[in-house]
Amino acid sequence: MMERPLPTTLPQTDLTRHRRLREQGSLRRADLEAILDAGFVCHLGVIVEGRPLVVPTVYGRDERQLYVHGSVASRSLAGDTAVCVTVTHVDGLVLARSVFEHGLNYRSAIIHGTARKVTDPDEKLEGLRRLSEHTAPGQWSYARRPNRKELAATTLLALSLEEASVKIRTGAPDDGDGPDAELGLWAGVLPLTSTWGTPVPDPRLTPDVPVPAHIARLGGTRHG
Repeated sequence: MMERPLPTTLPQTDLTRHRRLREQGSLRRADLEAILDAGFVCHLGVIVEGRPLVVPTVYGRDERQLYVHGSVASRSLAGDTAVCVTVTHVDGLVLARSVFEHGLNYRSAIIHGTARKVTDPDEKLEGLRRLSEHTAPGQWSYARRPNRKELAATTLLALSLEEASVKIRTGAPDDGDGPDAELGLWAGVLPLTSTWGTPVPDPRLTPDVPVPAHIARLGGTRHG
């Protein structure tokens, strides 16, 4: 049975409604997807034994779900529990004339839901493929894939992308037309970008093993 097409806007819930800085909020699903596609590290928040725990981890996605993985021994990956996942990109420092008006240009997404432990072998392998390809496109086909023992030692969680909150801030400081504009102080944006460096080979490699093309072409390119 074919799945229904996804709506182009995100639903508003008690968890995702923009209560502060509403002008920075977005309900466009395309903005959520762009934020997720621009990164590969998220922070997974979960309650473990009555205490909050936030774990940085890599992720992957399809149109409807976010995938995170880890060891079967990880307490944060128990599954079937409420979680919160955040992804944030800092694009620049917003330096105003007043310290109070300083801020960030940023893109952020917060995803709420109940994480589901993936038990179907085919879905688990596909989820891990998406995670690998999201992190390093082309690596799934290049490197050895996980064997049965490694799959058994790995937990994969799936989280629906249905309940998400997106905020984006761009542009100059907000005090350019206020009283502080008369101070004669510099104000503006200090951009922040990340760039992939030159691949560094494992020193135990023999000289005849080249850098694969899908890795080599990332060198010097902007990330995010």
